[in-house]
Amino acid sequence: MELPELESLVSAAYADREKLGEQAVKDAVAETIELLDTGRVRVAEKVDDQWRVNAWVKEAILLYFALRPMEEMEVCGLRFHDKIPVKTRLKEQGIRVVPPGVARYGSFLEAGAILMPGYVNIGARVGAGTMVDTWATVGSCAQVGKGVHLSGGVGLGGVLEPPGASPVIVEDGAFIGSRSIVVEGVIVESEAVLGANTVLTASTPIIDVTGSEPKITRGRVPARSVVIPGTQPKEFPAGTFNTPVALIIGQRKASTDQKTSLNEVLRDFGIQV
Repeated sequence: MELPELESLVSAAYADREKLGEQAVKDAVAETIELLDTGRVRVAEKVDDQWRVNAWVKEAILLYFALRPMEEMEVCGLRFHDKIPVKTRLKEQGIRVVPPGVARYGSFLEAGAILMPGYVNIGARVGAGTMVDTWATVGSCAQVGKGVHLSGGVGLGGVLEPPGASPVIVEDGAFIGSRSIVVEGVIVESEAVLGANTVLTASTPIIDVTGSEPKITRGRVPARSVVIPGTQPKEFPAGTFNTPVALIIGQRKASTDQKTSLNEVLRDFGIQV
């Protein structure tokens, strides 16, 4: 089917679940997930320098869950009981997956991506040359660009519902430090660096402390920013307590781009980790 026809069938069925019994709808949902798995459609894409969500693709994922039966699966001697199989055709697509790394069917990894023993969920996209390191998780529909390093234990949250909500996005060349968490549709722009244990939610204050006065934003890390976790005091009925924030302490420099470890990058700004 052509994409407009797929979108029409999927969106109509999402609005009226009784249509799920129609064979044309079942075929449209299955074809959309196959297109996701092979990278021919995606949940979100950059158009005129702005990220646009293809809500109908997320609707197709939700309908796929509704249509799929629970079944037992065996992968390399391990048994599972689930609705969605694991991704196949890894060699054909030029993807390196190290046991026991798992990418779910309906995710897309570009040729040259490396998945260590981590996890990539349905609807997610991982760019060429990106490393998903040990125990890192790329949640459903998260979009990860080319040449990104997701260090050990990084968690990119899934944003599947509502369908129109923006997913977590990590743009090309970013470096996400170990155990960092990015959720709720936060965008990490190109070549930004997050220090270990940085937590970013939609409401987390992102404070630029490089000038004479702090500048506070939320939901987006500017390109080439170097960010570390911090705290700020907040008043509660029971007293004053420190709450988490993210601190922009500088911008990547040409010398920073050549660094091979996060420790070296942060030492450029006098930060020891």
